[in-house]
Amino acid sequence: MRAVRIHQHGGPEVLRAEDAPAPTPGTIDVLVKVRAVALNHIDLWVRGGLPRLRLTFPHILGADVAGVAVALGERVTGLRVGDEVIVAPGVSCGQCPACVAGDDTLCPGFSVLGEHIPGGYAEYVVAPRANVLPKPARLTFEEAAAVPLVFQTAWNMLVTHARIRSGETVLIWGAGSGVGSAGLQIARLFAGRVIATAGAGWKLDRAKALGADEVINHSEQSVADEVRRLTDRRGVDVVFDHVGAQTWETSLKALARGGRLVTCGATVGPEATTDIRYIFGRQLSIHGTWLGAKRDLHELLPLVAAGKLSPIVHTVLPLAQAAEAHRIMERREHFGKIVLVP
Repeated sequence: MRAVRIHQHGGPEVLRAEDAPAPTPGTIDVLVKVRAVALNHIDLWVRGGLPRLRLTFPHILGADVAGVAVALGERVTGLRVGDEVIVAPGVSCGQCPACVAGDDTLCPGFSVLGEHIPGGYAEYVVAPRANVLPKPARLTFEEAAAVPLVFQTAWNMLVTHARIRSGETVLIWGAGSGVGSAGLQIARLFAGRVIATAGAGWKLDRAKALGADEVINHSEQSVADEVRRLTDRRGVDVVFDHVGAQTWETSLKALARGGRLVTCGATVGPEATTDIRYIFGRQLSIHGTWLGAKRDLHELLPLVAAGKLSPIVHTVLPLAQAAEAHRIMERREHFGKIVLVP
C-alpha cells in the first residue's frame, strides 16, 4: 500500500510518501480502507518528537480516520465488509477496571492511533472492532474524518468534566483550531453564552457564523479586559483552554467564583505559574482531560448525525502532500480541520 511515514523525528520534510506493508487484522480487528484522514496537533508533536514517546520507525501518523471496512477478524460481529465507518482514535485493553467503568483513557495500556501505534496516513489501517463506528450518513468521508478526536476531546472537556449547564457563559480559546471549533459548537448547544477568541479577523468572522455570541482577537486585545467588560466584571463559568502557558494565567483570572477550567493540551508551552491562593480563594476547579472515552464519541455522534454538531473542514489535500498540510497547521492558516485523502 502507499503510506506517508516518518523514519526519524524532525520537520515536515521527514514525512515520506512511499510503499509500505499493508496491515493485517487480528481476530477482533477491522481492516479499514482509508478514504480520509484529518490532521491534529498531535501529528506535529509526534513528528517532532516527545520526551517520553518511544517510536518504532518507520512510523505512520494520523488519528482521525474515515473509510470502508474491507476485512474483518474472525471474532468481529455487528459489522459487514463494505460498511462506511469512522474510527475512534483511543485504543485500550477493554478489560481493566478503568475500561470496564467506561474510563478507557485511564487504562494503563491506553494508546492513540498515529501516536503510539500506526495511524491513518495510509491506504489501510487496522483498528479493534470496539473502535469502529458507523459513519453518519449525511457526512462525506472528508467531513467524517474531521469528527473523532476533536469532538471527542471537546465533549469530554465540556460535558463530562466541566458539566456545562444552560445559561452559563463559556470562554473558548483558539476557536479556529479543530478542537476549538468543536468546543464552540458544543458550548453553544449546551450553554447560554459563548465568548470565543482567535488571532485573525477572518477567523473571528467564522467563529461568529458558527455561533459565538462574542469574539475577542487575542492578538490585538486583552482577553482578560474584554472578558471583564463583556461579563460586567463577573467572569465566565467555564474556560476551554488547549493553548497552554501563554493563556494559563488569563484563563484562571477570567473565571467567575466557583468557575471551572478545562484543559487538554499545551500547544504553546507546558509550564506556567499559578498563584494557589487564587484557586482556593475563588473556589475554582481545574480539570485535566486527555482525548475522551469511547462513550463520549457514542454520545455525540447522534448529534452529528442530526446536524446539531458539524465538522468544519478547512481544506482537503492528497495524502502525498502531508508535509504541506503540516506547514499550513504550523502557520495557523486554517479554521477547522485539514484533511488528507489517499
